[in-house]
Amino acid sequence: MRRPVFSNLLLASGLIAFAQLVTPTHAAAEARLALVIGQSAYRTVPELPNAANDAKGMTELLGNAGFTVTTAANLAQNEMRAAISDFAGKVSASGADTIALVFYAGHGLQIDGENYLVPVDLDPKREADIPLQGVRLNDLLNTLGALPMRARIFMLDACRNNPFPALSGAGHGLAIVDTKAGAPGSFISYSTSPGAEAEDGSGIDSPYTTAALTIAKQPNLPIEEVFKRIRVAVAQSTDGRQIPWESSSLTTDFKFFGESSGRQPSLPGADSMALASGTRSLEDWRKELQGKPAMVAYELVITDDTVPAYQAYIELYAQDTRTSRLRTVLERRRQMLAWERATAINTRASFEAYLANWDNSDLAATARRLLLRVQNRNYGPPIVAAASPAPVAVAMAPTCPCSAPQAPATPVNPSVAPIIKKRVDDTPPKRKVVETPPKRRPPPDEVIYEREPPPGLPPGAVMQGIGVGIGIGMGGHGGDHYRGDYRRY
Repeated sequence: MRRPVFSNLLLASGLIAFAQLVTPTHAAAEARLALVIGQSAYRTVPELPNAANDAKGMTELLGNAGFTVTTAANLAQNEMRAAISDFAGKVSASGADTIALVFYAGHGLQIDGENYLVPVDLDPKREADIPLQGVRLNDLLNTLGALPMRARIFMLDACRNNPFPALSGAGHGLAIVDTKAGAPGSFISYSTSPGAEAEDGSGIDSPYTTAALTIAKQPNLPIEEVFKRIRVAVAQSTDGRQIPWESSSLTTDFKFFGESSGRQPSLPGADSMALASGTRSLEDWRKELQGKPAMVAYELVITDDTVPAYQAYIELYAQDTRTSRLRTVLERRRQMLAWERATAINTRASFEAYLANWDNSDLAATARRLLLRVQNRNYGPPIVAAASPAPVAVAMAPTCPCSAPQAPATPVNPSVAPIIKKRVDDTPPKRKVVETPPKRRPPPDEVIYEREPPPGLPPGAVMQGIGVGIGIGMGGHGGDHYRGDYRRY
């Protein structure tokens, strides 16, 4: 009797094991691919030891989270471009049900409103060298943004200080990148606020990566909640000097550890749970914070990380020790939002508006340079003439648009008069053919006597003579008979 029972137990255990194998988990339900880049051994500036440690720690974390990780360290420009291209190829081959994550640790720069990742062989002599020697962040975002996938996650620990002496005029930190302006289904996280610099930290990892390695391991946390907690942890560890920032256009749920309801899209119009609270007004935040202890209110506004939240805290907790720090964060955030608008619109008016409010900022020199650039754009002849034309009577004005006279183009050098080339018609004029030859006028000193023809000559047989002493006979008689009838005396 025991033998069948034992067999049944074995059978039941096998079925349970099989069911566990075929039951979809977060790793089986979706493909997870990651690219981890650690830029530590820079050739022309001091090394970043923590960047290599950050990449190593994230490689281990993501591997445990079900990602197939490609790790690349100390990449030159061509190598970094090749690594991004190869990773994009893997993502494309994986299919649309893929989560792609890129982690970058190293230097980052902002030049003329563009963010750049810094290869280890970068050696700029001027700001104009960065587009030639660096790797644009937008190139990375656009390369993966063009591929169909479930989600794209970018973690950038790249806002460390600018170490290149030739770039003293560059702006601090990185510029805002709004994922809502790109491909939907993207999430981007910076290690610090836009326009601010991140600290390398006193430990083996940066403050940002240290918090990420701890908090992301917590099970069943949506990605938005993970980075809210990372922001609070980094702000606490740096005494408010560094506050991470993110932007999201995710349409599905994602968790590093635990089940992800990736196949269930979020509500229409809800780009991100983390940014949903950004719609709250200043008055809403005043009511939210009223009566709360300063520390509790501080963590709430750091978690939300919006202008209205910071403004409400500054108003309600003016005497708190953290208020001066948040006032600096708020001022910089407003400035970077204005900078984002100016560079996105990219017109004379947009840069003039920025300079009217932020003329003394670190981005003012760049704004003036970009303003000069848009002023020099020439898309055609000037619309307004240098001098007003003379009035033209209505009756004499052209009646057809095609016959309107064209104003001469303004010369490149106004001091040199333009050379006006007249059109020469090489076609010879048509001559009117006159069959009757013109009469020759006799000399004024000669007198011609004309004698009547002999009797009997038919009328019309003789034409008036042309020439000297020549008669033309017509009819049935020879011409020589009348040769002597016209004489000149």
